[in-house]
Amino acid sequence: MPVKNPRINVVLEKPLYHIIEQLANRDGVSLSLKVRDLVREALEIEEDMALSAFAENRERTFTKTKTLKHNEAW
Repeated sequence: MPVKNPRINVVLEKPLYHIIEQLANRDGVSLSLKVRDLVREALEIEEDMALSAFAENRERTFTKTKTLKHNEAW
């Protein structure tokens, strides 16, 4: 029977496994769902960091003399 979603096998150290197991038990979800949620959260954090770095670079290179006025942009 084909699965609906792709799967990934992951090998974890015992302490990490037990922490995830405790979190899943606390939240009343399966290990699979807990790991999926943690991966999603980690990816959101990575995306935020990348966007923040992009914004910081734009701020560093910003020069007011090169900007368009509102009526020029629209």
